[in-house]
Amino acid sequence: MNDAARVRAAGLTFAVVSSIAFGASGPFGKALINAGMSPLQASWLRVTGAALVLVPLVLLLRGPAAGAARFRAARPHLPRLALLGLTGVAGCQAFYFIAASRLPVGIAILLEFTGPVLVLAWIGLVRRAPVHRTAAVGVAVAVAGLAMVVQVWSGLRLDALGLAAGLGAAACQAGYFLIVDRLSGAVEPLAVTAVGLVVAALALSLVAAPWALPWDVLPRMVDVGSHTAPGWALAAWIILVSTVLAYLTGVAGVQRLSAQVAGAICYTEAVAATLLAWAALGERLTLVQTVGGAVVLAGAYIAQRAVIERPAPAPQEIPATALAR
Repeated sequence: MNDAARVRAAGLTFAVVSSIAFGASGPFGKALINAGMSPLQASWLRVTGAALVLVPLVLLLRGPAAGAARFRAARPHLPRLALLGLTGVAGCQAFYFIAASRLPVGIAILLEFTGPVLVLAWIGLVRRAPVHRTAAVGVAVAVAGLAMVVQVWSGLRLDALGLAAGLGAAACQAGYFLIVDRLSGAVEPLAVTAVGLVVAALALSLVAAPWALPWDVLPRMVDVGSHTAPGWALAAWIILVSTVLAYLTGVAGVQRLSAQVAGAICYTEAVAATLLAWAALGERLTLVQTVGGAVVLAGAYIAQRAVIERPAPAPQEIPATALAR
């Protein structure tokens, strides 16, 4: 296997792991919300906890001097990193929660996952760069499959604010892929993720009222479907797996593939969320949803065949220990 093939294989692995990790947040985050947290408080806990884990992790893995040097090296890119935190992390989650509160959840998910379509439109219309036909076909197939997974025809109603919020979530998701794509080769994934999470935590602190967070949820047993689990264990899962691991692997995947390809592969997140909700919460899957999941995976497979040239990342870009769990 040549270097390009190895980089591509690593990028696909990172992208799929990221999608599954993001999708795994749904059942456990929902359990915390049902136990008494507001959606924005659960989001603030997730993002802030991840920032408090990742920043010391960067310093530990690199050593204090080298870690500080990494952050200083990222200083010229702070405007883009701040925009990433505000849009790709904080904005995407906040807009999605607003949409889900005013529209059927399936519609909110479908609106958010029009982000990769916006990525292709931005690349073609604004950057005036060629859009890989295979990636475009893969996105179209994945959108069709996602519509089947979320069953958009069930309980559809129009709400102007909910629709606007859903499209806002899509725009923020598109911004995540495009900004990370622009930072490729300039800032390593650890620094990108750490700075983005810190910015997002600060932004969410303004709207989530963390000082009123019901901390008593964490030490008590919380219902997860027909089972129970400690609230702190659920919080640890969404912080360490569905945020730290998810964003690290997501950034690494985009930097090794492209915004076009990684954006299409992210549709596997919706499939993972649906399957995990079925396993953890007992939410049943219909035949149409099962077929839709297969269509989503087919679209992701088609999209990943789009070959976008990438320079090989430096060997020190993301150490193996950074992803060890």
